[in-house]
Amino acid sequence: MATKLKNLSSYDSKTVPSAKKMIFGIVVSDWNSEITHALLKGALETLIAHGAKEENIIVKHVPGSFELTLGAQFMAEYADLDGVICLGCVIQGETPHFNYVCQSVTHGITELNLSYNIPFVFGLLTTNTLDQAKDRAGGKHGNKGIEAAITVIKMAELQREMEELEDK
Repeated sequence: MATKLKNLSSYDSKTVPSAKKMIFGIVVSDWNSEITHALLKGALETLIAHGAKEENIIVKHVPGSFELTLGAQFMAEYADLDGVICLGCVIQGETPHFNYVCQSVTHGITELNLSYNIPFVFGLLTTNTLDQAKDRAGGKHGNKGIEAAITVIKMAELQREMEELEDK
């Protein structure tokens, strides 16, 4: 559903499993930091609200959105995580650079999901304007960081459920 029709921060908290025993990584781009750090704040607050312990949330910063996938891969390789959230923001400019970065990050995160046995969550804003980004980083459309946190908890729980089935 288009963000225009939905607040990213709205969800039924009863449908979110406990994150009490989960360990998460968050990779956040420092490019467009006004936006990405707001996304990070939303993700952190949401993970903690659902039981994650602060010491079980590893946050690493990368220079830009293009570097999100390698940062996320490093996290998966060097830490025992239940899931990784990738947060960034790319705003359309006057050149095709926007298209290359967005496509590369999308493809990279998809590849990580298929290559590792943990969820990698796509928390990349791809907007036409700074105002649109602000609307999705705590503005009138909520905060995509909250949505990413809920997604990583639900996907990590799904993986645990599937592993329990396998053990039976």
